[in-house]
Amino acid sequence: MSASAAIFDLDRTLLAGASGPVLSSAMRAAGLMGPALPGERLLFGLFNAIGETLPGMALARQAATMAKGRSRVAVQAAARSAAGALVDLVQPYAVGLLAEHRSAGRHLVLATTTPFDLVKPLADALGFDEVIATRYAVNADGTYDGTIDGPFVWSTGKLGAVRDWASRAGVGLDTSWFYSDSLYDLPLLRAVGHPVVVNPDPRLALIAIAQRWPVVHLDVPPGVPKLPVLGVEPQQLAMALCRPELFPYARFAIEGTDLVPRTGGAIVCANHRSYFDVAAMAITLARVGRSVRFLGKKEVFDAPIIGSMAKAMGGIRVDRGTGSDEPLRAAADALDAGQLVAMMPQGTIPRGSAFFATTLKGRWGAARLAQLTGAPVVPVGLWGTEKVWPRSARVPQVWNLASPPKVLVRVGEAVVLKGKSLDADTRRIMQAISALLPPEAAVARVPTEAELALTYPPGRRPVRSPEDARRPGTD
Repeated sequence: MSASAAIFDLDRTLLAGASGPVLSSAMRAAGLMGPALPGERLLFGLFNAIGETLPGMALARQAATMAKGRSRVAVQAAARSAAGALVDLVQPYAVGLLAEHRSAGRHLVLATTTPFDLVKPLADALGFDEVIATRYAVNADGTYDGTIDGPFVWSTGKLGAVRDWASRAGVGLDTSWFYSDSLYDLPLLRAVGHPVVVNPDPRLALIAIAQRWPVVHLDVPPGVPKLPVLGVEPQQLAMALCRPELFPYARFAIEGTDLVPRTGGAIVCANHRSYFDVAAMAITLARVGRSVRFLGKKEVFDAPIIGSMAKAMGGIRVDRGTGSDEPLRAAADALDAGQLVAMMPQGTIPRGSAFFATTLKGRWGAARLAQLTGAPVVPVGLWGTEKVWPRSARVPQVWNLASPPKVLVRVGEAVVLKGKSLDADTRRIMQAISALLPPEAAVARVPTEAELALTYPPGRRPVRSPEDARRPGTD
C-alpha cells in the first residue's frame, strides 16, 4: 500500500496573498534587486484579487533570466530573512490543517512556481517534508546562469514534477490531497484523489461547483462560506449593516469598545438577560470591525433557516447535554487563529428569582478556554435588553417606537485570571461583568409575580427553576 501526501500550493492558498512583495523587499534589502519596476505593485494587487494570469506567469518564467549573475548564497540568505514575514501571511486555519495531515502520517509537500531557494526557508519553518518548486541553474562559481534547471513548476509542469517526486517517494496520488486556488492547477487537482479548492479564483470556483469539489477558505473556520466576488464571509457583510439605526425600538448606550483587542485572540464574555442580547453584542462588536465566533445553544443551530444562518456566520454549536469538548476545541482553534470568541458564561437566560439575583453565576467554559489558550477575557455588561425582548415574548417589541427602552452595553478591562482554579476564575469573570452593570443590579429585591412571569418562555411557569440551584461547572 502506497503512502499518501497533502500537497499545498503557496500563494493565495497557504498564504493570504502573494509572497512576491515580501520576497522582493528582502531581495532589495540585500542589494540583490534594483528599485521596484513600474506597475509592480499593481501586478501584485491584481494577483491578490483574481489569482494567476497568463501574462503574470510569463513574467515569472522570465525571472530566471533576470536572476543571472546573482549569488545563490546571497539569495538564500535573503529568503531566510523573509521567512518570518511569510509565516505571518500563513492563513489562520492552515496551521491546524497542516497539523491534521501530519498527525495522519501524510507527507507534507509544498508545490509552487516560486523559486526553490526563495521558499525553502518558509517550508522548513512550517515543517514541510518536501518542496517541489522551480529551480534555477547555478554556475560553478555559485551564481545563477539565467536558465531553469528542470521543469517550470506551473500547470502541467507542476503535475509532472509532483508525479516524478511521488514515484520516487512511493506516494500514491490517488490517495493524496492537493490544495490550490488556481485554475491553472487543474491538471494536478484532477490527478489526486482528494482535490480541495482554496479561496478559488472565479473560474476555478465554477469548475469546483461542477465537479463537486470541496471549497474552503483557510482564513475562516471550517464550514464558513465566503460571498462570491466580494470575497468576504457573510458575518462581515452583516456586521457592516449592523447599526443602531436598524433597531428603532431600542436606544443604545455603548461604552468601552476600545478595550476589545484589535488583533489577536480574545474571549468576550457577557451576561445573559434576553434574546436581544445577541443583537446588542453584534452592534457593539461591529464597532470593533472584527469577525467574532459566537458560542450558542444547539437549539439555535438546529432551527430551520436560523440554524443555517448561524453556521454561515461562523457560530459554534454547543450541546450541553453531551458533555462533548468539540465546542471548546472549535473555540480554541478560533482563538489560536487570532479571532474573537464571544460567549455568555451563564449559558442561558436565568429564570424566576435567579434572574433578579445580585450575584451572577457562570459555567466554567470561559475559564477553561482562557486556561487552554492564554487568550485574554474581556467582560461585557448588558442591561435593559429584557425590556426590548422579554423572555416571555416570542418576538421583540418592535412597535415600541415612541419611547424605546435604553440598552446599556459596557465593555471592561481584561479580567486578571490566576489559572489555578476554574471555579475561582469563573467567579472573577462574573464579578468583572457585574461591576459593569448599573447600581440597581446590585440591589436585592423581591420581584413581583408579573416580573417573574416575564422571565419564563411563553406558556411556561415552573414552580421552581433549576437555574436557582445551578452552580458554576455543574452542567
